[in-house]
Amino acid sequence: MAPRPRPGLRARLLFAFALLCVVTATAVAGGMYVQARIDILQRAQDAAVEAMRSRLEAVFPLRSPAPGPDELDEIARAVTDQYSSAVAIYHGAHSPVMSPPGLWKPPNVPVLDPGLIPEDLRRVVAGGDIAWQRVVWRGEPHLIIGTPLLIVERDRTTRMSGIEVYTARSLLPEQLSIDRLATSAWLTGGAALAFAVVLALLATRGVLRPVRELGRAARLLGEGELRTRIAVSGSDELADVAHTFNNTAAELERHVEQLREMEADARRFVADVSHELRTPLAALTAVADVLDEEAARLPEPAGRAARLVGQETLNLTGLVNDLIEISRFDSGVAALALNEVDVAELVPATLRVRGWSELVDAELPPAVTARLDPRRVDVILANLVGNALRHGEPPVSVRLSADPHWIALEVRDHGPGLEGAVLPHVFDRFYKASAARTRSEGSGLGLAIARENARLHRGDLTVTNAPDGGAVFTLRLPRRSPDPDGGPE
Repeated sequence: MAPRPRPGLRARLLFAFALLCVVTATAVAGGMYVQARIDILQRAQDAAVEAMRSRLEAVFPLRSPAPGPDELDEIARAVTDQYSSAVAIYHGAHSPVMSPPGLWKPPNVPVLDPGLIPEDLRRVVAGGDIAWQRVVWRGEPHLIIGTPLLIVERDRTTRMSGIEVYTARSLLPEQLSIDRLATSAWLTGGAALAFAVVLALLATRGVLRPVRELGRAARLLGEGELRTRIAVSGSDELADVAHTFNNTAAELERHVEQLREMEADARRFVADVSHELRTPLAALTAVADVLDEEAARLPEPAGRAARLVGQETLNLTGLVNDLIEISRFDSGVAALALNEVDVAELVPATLRVRGWSELVDAELPPAVTARLDPRRVDVILANLVGNALRHGEPPVSVRLSADPHWIALEVRDHGPGLEGAVLPHVFDRFYKASAARTRSEGSGLGLAIARENARLHRGDLTVTNAPDGGAVFTLRLPRRSPDPDGGPE
């Protein structure tokens, strides 16, 4: 399962600023809202309790310790104003449930019925304490206050009269004030969020501009533009990063230039030495040919030494030729001599010249033509088939396939194949899969030259291990290779 792509730095900064703003605004506005709500409700509650106490003073002294409905109604009317209603209760009897006549009340003030009074509040008041409780009636908040009426004896002691007085006052104005506070808090939070987003955009623009510049410079540096530098402005951490990048790029450019000079010197040395060796090698080859002719008539071990000199002279000649060829690729002077070639005829010719026709199974469909350099394709095939015959096991096969744009030549043996550690290095120069091989088995440049020839045709050469054993080298070449000047055909 592919990992989810992470959001960009701009998105993360915006989210962080917005989250910080939301958390801060919520904490501040929420705290202010809760505190203001408590203060508003507390003030309303304290004012209602104090008003009830002051009005109850008007009903003392009680005319009768066992009041009837009229006395209860008089007590209820004494504590009622236009913003509240009241009911007086004595041993199950209560004052009439009605608004005082002639007294206008706002529509949100309830007519207090004993059934609206919570049981918990009744129990507290019956115990002799003044108490209050907020309730919701018809979807609106109300405050119900209850108090017992006490009788003061001559000796200043008090006793319960049994009369309970309850008033109900609407808290709708306070609730509306609290709602306005909540709306203001939400609007403040929204404005703070918008401000935070604008601030985050400005911050990301200032931060991301040098980051983008750094990314662009790093990309150019990775593409080989070693002279890439960043304009440094300011003295902050990003400026330090820019200074470090510029210093690193300058040092990298210096090292790369040194490596290029060393590589050029090494290539020039190889090319010069290879060319200088050709003249003495020509003389050695002539002497080696004479020795080979006389080796059979020479006594041992002189005959064996003569044959060894001839073989080593041939190997040295091949190495020098390979070095000269690889130096041409390095210097960029290798060129193609293109011809229209019937590949189905080129492959048998390569095998026949080297005496491999009986050793190799060829699967070659007829009339497969391509515009190629036959000499270079011959070098590639000779190297691949020769390696398969020397290091693999029979049968060795060559199979040709083609489509309208490409041809593919597959050379396979049925040996043990190549080890996993060897596969990535098969085409490296001077690489040998086994350190135990003798020097006479090859220069270690054959596969490197083969791949360079393939790439010169704008093709490629790859290697894999077959599932049932054996190494498989695949040469892919375009049927219309580029002209020697590098332009398209």
